[in-house]
Amino acid sequence: MSRDFYELLGVDRNARDDEIKRAYRALARQYHPDANDGDAEAELRFKEISVAYETLRDPERRRRYDMFGERASGGAGPGPGDTFGFSDLFESFFGGRDPFGGASRQRGPVAGADVEIAIELSLAEAAFGTTPTVELTLPVECEHCGGSACEPGTHPSRCDACGGAGQVRQVRRSILGQLVTAVPCAACEGMGQQILSPCHECQGDGRVRAQRSIELEVPAGVDDGQRLRVPGRGAAAPRGGPPGDLFVTIRVRSHPDFARDGDDLVHVVRLSVAQAILGVDRTIETLDGDEVLTVPPGTQPGATLRLKGRGVPSLRRRGRGDLLVRIDVVVPERLAPREEELVRKLAELRAEDVAEPGKGPISRLRSAFK
Repeated sequence: MSRDFYELLGVDRNARDDEIKRAYRALARQYHPDANDGDAEAELRFKEISVAYETLRDPERRRRYDMFGERASGGAGPGPGDTFGFSDLFESFFGGRDPFGGASRQRGPVAGADVEIAIELSLAEAAFGTTPTVELTLPVECEHCGGSACEPGTHPSRCDACGGAGQVRQVRRSILGQLVTAVPCAACEGMGQQILSPCHECQGDGRVRAQRSIELEVPAGVDDGQRLRVPGRGAAAPRGGPPGDLFVTIRVRSHPDFARDGDDLVHVVRLSVAQAILGVDRTIETLDGDEVLTVPPGTQPGATLRLKGRGVPSLRRRGRGDLLVRIDVVVPERLAPREEELVRKLAELRAEDVAEPGKGPISRLRSAFK
């Protein structure tokens, strides 16, 4: 499957879960084999949209697909001509060993272990992307033997105990008769080969522990808690097998002025009563530098002003979010006599009822002790 999953379902890349579900149901009814009388093309299309839906309906698989494509999402399904038979079932349940004593599937070298780390980024680094370098101590390929586990100039030999099969069969009697099972060969640890001249640097393992500097490419728009996969940068495998992968969990430090809401940023600006009534030009901080925010006259407490394109770049679509500026009007708790006189004059001009002088709780408390 080379077509884009969103294109297969006919939805936008920022489509909601319910939109994806509706699109899949409509296409499934159209291309279901029962409704197309064995049409091979319709059956293939049905398989394609099913794989696309199973990938996009799962948040984690959808995130990996958006960042790395189909292979990283785990969403690749059977294509044209692919089959799934009994040997695949045995592979899934018995690790490639036929429980009835038949020939086993030949297995390649064991892969290396995956490595998981966490890195901490500032809000700006998460928003615009960065290339941090991390230092890791992990198993790496032995340089002396090139990962073969053998001394240079020598080669592995076929295991005499299992004949190179990597497993031996055991026969035991039961009430049902003889039961044949296959277990990994203890002599070669299931590899099918023996190292007669092991490398003196790695003692026949093919790898040594060492420190490595790995440069990561963090895409713009990542958020706290997301994981990145770096293929082939995990632990080296014993005896020349493929290395594991490196998984990086993103941690974003909190910012003193901004809170993140998806691709938008939220910033709170505190104004006085006069500034909210008459309006003001206020210089505020953004991720791109200082900008002048024009607060119109009569702005109400809790109002939100929007600076378009000053938020975080989106991972799933083009463009950036917005900076949402929420207005917090600060009412003074105490007034000087002249200030109170002016406020009362304003209330009188607007014919507004206000408390009389000396009628506040503090004044009443003072009067009680006179």
